[in-house]
Amino acid sequence: MRIEKKATIVSSSTAALLVTLKLVIGVMSGSIAVLASAIDSLLDLLVSVFNYFALHHSERKADETFNFGRGKLEALAAVIEGSIISMSALFILYNAVMKFLSPRPISYMGASIAVMVVSIVLTGFLVLFLQYVARKNNNLVIRADALHYKTDLFTNGAILLSLLIIHYSGFQLIDPLLGVLIAGYMIWSAYPILKEGILMLLDVALEKEEIAKIETLLDGHRDINGWHFLKTRRAGSDIFISVHIVFDLEISLYDAHRISDQIELEITRLFPDDNVHIIIHMDPYDDSEINEDEM
Repeated sequence: MRIEKKATIVSSSTAALLVTLKLVIGVMSGSIAVLASAIDSLLDLLVSVFNYFALHHSERKADETFNFGRGKLEALAAVIEGSIISMSALFILYNAVMKFLSPRPISYMGASIAVMVVSIVLTGFLVLFLQYVARKNNNLVIRADALHYKTDLFTNGAILLSLLIIHYSGFQLIDPLLGVLIAGYMIWSAYPILKEGILMLLDVALEKEEIAKIETLLDGHRDINGWHFLKTRRAGSDIFISVHIVFDLEISLYDAHRISDQIELEITRLFPDDNVHIIIHMDPYDDSEINEDEM
């Protein structure tokens, strides 16, 4: 089993435990902050389960129906996760406003504080594990999951602080006020996840630094006369690259094909952690001006 799939199982199990603890205490205590955290953990659980199935299907090989594979499922999962974070933030904001209008004291304070301490410890270990997996494989789904749980870590810490303030000072309005701040932070954290997922679904090109590496390699290749029409896109852990390579008019098809294979190998080595798919169009002369419409 891929480590990315193991990561989603670990995050799902952690979220299931946290949602049970927080939901029970949140309902019993009447704390908007704790209840908001419980709802967020419930959404974490649903998202982690969805991410598992997204990763499971995205790694399936290309077939007659999906000729280029299912790598974009990872981007779709990130968009769904970002949308769920945003919707849960709006729900938290609504409940915070309602508590501003109809304030009520928090009960079971000791149990509320204890469950938030447990939540911080478990979430902290989970974030460290997900960040390790994300650094190792640069998987968009795991990166989104790591960011999601990292926001949970901060919000859980803020909730714990608010409970302690209420416990020692009796300042009850800190609870809905914190709910508003948590909602704002969740929306802010969801934006980059949504942006990257949507851009990937729209076939955005690779990062400028990655394209520059390909261009430098092609510019320095002594067996070709030039290149043009370089196009790139990413779908999950798959990178797709197409480029026109200009050869001498007299070169044999055998030699042109051999050199193209070598260029493919060299470009693939630039992305050791990704599955690279390259299409090279072999030109006997520079036809970039004639075929400008291809861009």
